[in-house]
Amino acid sequence: MKEAHFASLVKTGFLAGAAIVLACALMLFPKEALDASTRGLEMWWHVVFPSLLPFFIVSELLIGFGVVSFIGVLLEPLMRPLFSVPGIGGFVWAMGLASGNPAGAKLAVRMRQQKKVTRIEGERLAAFTNSSNPLFIFGAIAVGFFHDAALGMVLAIAHYGGNVLVGLSMRFYGVSETDERSRSKKGLQLTDAFLLLHEERLKDGRTLGKLLGDAVRSSIQTLLLIGGFIILFSVLNQMLSLLGVLSLVAFAVQQLFSLVGLPPELAKPFLAGLFEITIGAEQISSTDGVSIWFQLIVVSFILGFGGFSVQAQVASILTESDLRFRPFFFARFLHGVFAALLAALLFQPLYKPNAHETGSFGANAPALFGERIWEWLAAYGGMITLCALLYFIFANARVLLRETD
Repeated sequence: MKEAHFASLVKTGFLAGAAIVLACALMLFPKEALDASTRGLEMWWHVVFPSLLPFFIVSELLIGFGVVSFIGVLLEPLMRPLFSVPGIGGFVWAMGLASGNPAGAKLAVRMRQQKKVTRIEGERLAAFTNSSNPLFIFGAIAVGFFHDAALGMVLAIAHYGGNVLVGLSMRFYGVSETDERSRSKKGLQLTDAFLLLHEERLKDGRTLGKLLGDAVRSSIQTLLLIGGFIILFSVLNQMLSLLGVLSLVAFAVQQLFSLVGLPPELAKPFLAGLFEITIGAEQISSTDGVSIWFQLIVVSFILGFGGFSVQAQVASILTESDLRFRPFFFARFLHGVFAALLAALLFQPLYKPNAHETGSFGANAPALFGERIWEWLAAYGGMITLCALLYFIFANARVLLRETD
């Protein structure tokens, strides 16, 4: 008991000390902190918010209309034997893949809140349904940072292949705690699936207007939370760099990289990527004198790992349920390792340096499409974000006025 109390005191002292050091760093380096905040805000304003908002809204509508339950019955024979989760896991996985971090965790929490999954199943879902979206991989990483659209295919296959391997690995997690309900299987019955869809819609009871309004407000609230974490970790990464903390840790990472055959020059960008994916990927791509093969391996790892920024977002979302964060963290490390290994193996057979010259058709079409969408978001994403936030303020103001009447 005394040891536990002492450990708790040490943790309290460490957290308090870290907060004081961060506050002092902000006062010592106000300009650098402002620049880091601006970089994080720009990424959230122009890309993260407008790209995630439609997926969040659509997922809320699909849940309200009962489509998720319909999909769950149809996908039960696939998801249960492969990943040991109910068929609705297919919906969570698809939406997480299309919209990116942290959509998978958000939807896994919703499924748990609605009692559609057990706690173990929810933790499995959160573990393997979080990934970077194709737009970010093709548009931001391949085109924006490496200026080579052909790299997008290698990164995407390594990333999503690693995602599948994580799902297959996590099916063995918590087997002893899995209850009988979670082991039950349903057959592929289309009529039953449609009847369940109808029952779920009636049970929800909200009109289309009410459901749409709730979906928009809930989605924007989640995106505001995500934006706060992106800005916070952008500033934190910059402060740690200015205080020399990253340089000290980078020395140890350099020794580790030397042991596994990776260039030590990538150690510091790698650490930056552990905090925030975008910053790390940009620094890795601009590291001179390093083979692109090594750069791709390290970028694949941080894409799979997700960065502490994404993990903090997920940890905050998971607190809305009884889902635990530890399995998610373990799965992120596993995803990083799988993705890095796949990138190393697939680089030679898949990478075609001159693929961007072949036109808009063929194997490189997804990369070129991602590039166009990325350019469109850079031009109009800020306007979408502004309009959505104005609607959010107006809608909340109306709700408050009704409550006061």
